[in-house]
Amino acid sequence: MSVDSVNLERPFLGIHPFVVLLFLVFCLASPIASAQESTKAPSFSARLINMEAPVNETFRYQATLKNGSSASRYTLDAKAPKGWRVKFKVSGKQVTSLQMDPEKSENISIEVHPAYGAKPDQYDIPVYAVGEDSLSLNLEAVVEGSFALELTTPSGRLSGEVTEGKSKQVNLQVKNTGSLALEEISLSSRTPPKWEATFSPSTIERLAPGKSTDVVATITIPDKTLPGDYVTKFTAKASETSSDASYRMTVTTSLLSGWVGMLVILMAIGLVYLLIRKFGRR
Repeated sequence: MSVDSVNLERPFLGIHPFVVLLFLVFCLASPIASAQESTKAPSFSARLINMEAPVNETFRYQATLKNGSSASRYTLDAKAPKGWRVKFKVSGKQVTSLQMDPEKSENISIEVHPAYGAKPDQYDIPVYAVGEDSLSLNLEAVVEGSFALELTTPSGRLSGEVTEGKSKQVNLQVKNTGSLALEEISLSSRTPPKWEATFSPSTIERLAPGKSTDVVATITIPDKTLPGDYVTKFTAKASETSSDASYRMTVTTSLLSGWVGMLVILMAIGLVYLLIRKFGRR
């Protein structure tokens, strides 16, 4: 091998690794720089954007607002259907705007209250965070219907009379006033002390929307109950909703008890009269 050929190859061998190193550094630096730039981009996102619930419940979304590279004040707003209400909460407190430092994130709870009587359907609810950057998030609320229950009597009257020591049957009516079926509706009561109440039936397995079922409540009043007005509270309860009805019961004494009371009074008067005659002569 000649001296010239060796000298020509050495410079090439010395430069080649350096060029390769520069190339690798450039390739690695470009993704890092791109990643750093992307972290500075603002965003408004939510883990769940579509929820389903009855019309009488609140839709709750958890969103995250991420600021860009400079400090900014964001105003929170929403474009909801007529009659709907939207609230923004941060750390449990209701807010309408946020002051955010550069490259900071904030968790926002978004509460959506449907309008009363909203029909089952899917509703789009765009929410906005407007600051130096204008960000938007499109939420979806699917209204399934409503659970509602009413407990009353067929006539609407919630009062009656009963004699102490007797039983009284009260006709009740359980109505499904919602748009969804109710299942396993149980009946219960809160009565005055020592009173008893039973139901027939005690449980309604299923009640379709707009339908009603008659229930007979039997109340037993103990002996020697003082005359007066007493209130019994009836409750019809399903897993989704419940309804109460307060029934006022007027307790009267029995005819026999009245005659016995009058006899006792007459005997007392007669005894006083005899005592006066006997000791009044002395």
